[in-house]
Amino acid sequence: MNQALLDSLKSLQPELAKIRQDIHAHPEIGMEEERTAALVAEKLKGWGLEVTEGVGRYGVVGTLKGRLAGQRAIGLRADMDALLINEATALPYASVNEGKMHACGHDGHTTMLLGAAQYLAQHRDFGGTIQFIFQPAEEGRGGAKAMLADGLFERFPVDAVYGLHNEPGLPLGQFAIRPGPFMAAPDRWVVTFRGTGGHGGATPHLATDVTVLQAQFILALQTVVSRNISAIDPAVISVGAIAGGAFGSTNVMPAEVKLGGTARSFTPAVRDTMERRMRELAEGLAATFGCTAEVTYIRNGTPVVNHEEQTAIAARAATALVGAGTVDARAPQITGGEDFAYMLEAKPGAFIFMGQGAGGATSEGLHTPTYNFNDDAIAYGIGYWVSLVQEELKLA
Repeated sequence: MNQALLDSLKSLQPELAKIRQDIHAHPEIGMEEERTAALVAEKLKGWGLEVTEGVGRYGVVGTLKGRLAGQRAIGLRADMDALLINEATALPYASVNEGKMHACGHDGHTTMLLGAAQYLAQHRDFGGTIQFIFQPAEEGRGGAKAMLADGLFERFPVDAVYGLHNEPGLPLGQFAIRPGPFMAAPDRWVVTFRGTGGHGGATPHLATDVTVLQAQFILALQTVVSRNISAIDPAVISVGAIAGGAFGSTNVMPAEVKLGGTARSFTPAVRDTMERRMRELAEGLAATFGCTAEVTYIRNGTPVVNHEEQTAIAARAATALVGAGTVDARAPQITGGEDFAYMLEAKPGAFIFMGQGAGGATSEGLHTPTYNFNDDAIAYGIGYWVSLVQEELKLA
């Protein structure tokens, strides 16, 4: 355990906590991060980094070269965007932007990477180059793809790229990672059934009842994972929304019912099977009811697949920081999605989860109205990034 490094970083924590809380109070959703990106660029310039703004619209890249000889370059990435959630924390630094909230800890991710840039700018005894990548629009708005399309790795070459996410359910100072498929592809789907409406009390026999059809479809949908996917392959299909009819006219049978949800998978084969079976079930059941089905399956992202070598490097870096027994290098797969996956398709790298415990004002999990990043975790996040540089670029 590198207690000396942690103690040194904890001295930076009060200043950085103020930055984090300022970002928290002014959340911006994906592709609207104008204020956050400007703050990041200002801080990086003040610490002497070479800064490029506007990468993928609001992305910021800070470049730092070491004093020692070395040609290797690595990328360290943090996300900056917030969510469309009404905050209910009653914190003194709660969101001032109604309906927007940092409910996933990206304010903490941004702050920890800023802290790493500050520390490493003052301790440049490493060989090579660090690209500090501050990404917009992670939450489903295409930020990683936008930065890549804007030439991220052509303009800022790296040999490997790393990402980090906080985890409220993991104790403070612990880390979790695994090689291979780690996080799922977060697909979305919508099915619309159309038939003929009618009088639900007087003449139901004259209608094609799409409400019964959608009920049968929901039940049949549950067999896809249990009967069409191997028991050793993780997969999820969930219904999240149903719309049809009107409570002001409950004696009217609707002519259209729409339902939608999410599907999660880790491999192309499982993903293909889920989409195919969903279409077959929807269209087949619709035909038996004398109705039609329109199926929209949106492949929204790609699985996070950690590379073996970089996963081992990341695990060693975390272990060097917090000690043996506090890093799970074979953590269970997670069915959440993360668009850092696109960067891992472009370059070798690894994505890790860092525990933030239940300290600070954190009272619930990610994406909830009362979530708040634990500022006590800032030193651990910076420490991980610094330790990773020690592993990759041989920081003295």
